[in-house]
Amino acid sequence: MFKKVLLALGLAALAMSGSAQEKELLRIIGEEKQFVVQTKNGSFVITRTMTPCAKNKGWLQPLIPVPGVHPVTEIEMLHAMNDKDALIVDMREPDDRIKGTIPNSYHIPYTQVAGRMDELGCSKNKAGKWDCTKAKKIFAFCNGPVCPQSPTAITAMVRDGFPADKIYYYRGGMLDWDALGFPIVKDEF
Repeated sequence: MFKKVLLALGLAALAMSGSAQEKELLRIIGEEKQFVVQTKNGSFVITRTMTPCAKNKGWLQPLIPVPGVHPVTEIEMLHAMNDKDALIVDMREPDDRIKGTIPNSYHIPYTQVAGRMDELGCSKNKAGKWDCTKAKKIFAFCNGPVCPQSPTAITAMVRDGFPADKIYYYRGGMLDWDALGFPIVKDEF
């Protein structure tokens, strides 16, 4: 068994030397740049490298960034565009939004969302805390499955009183939206 593991690790390192080692390895989970899977043939090392589809150097984001948040797909995003009680929020940096965004989306950078919840239907109470009983349904997105911007904003929103069950997270973000051939608007603020 030990020989099989050593052989598998050696083969994985050899395979990496031709492709992955030549390219920068990207994070997969947190700071980790590899993930080892035990297979019937021994250990298999999974790595991630930059590709035209990878788009950025982030790390994989969970499907549900905070308990109670609803994960959504493009179908729910399309329906949200016609929902008067919903707001699609692009939580990316302004430079990313200029390059292209989902039509009819509203822009609040992820670093500002917790301080701008009044734009999402919340109000400050006398104690200075957010009252989000009349909050809209928020459909949040950023650059895609490896982008931490909207999950960071969602975490801050819930921490500051926004109800998690009114947040809908489009993890696919601009990466999937673009890859699936949906329209993108540019220079929109």
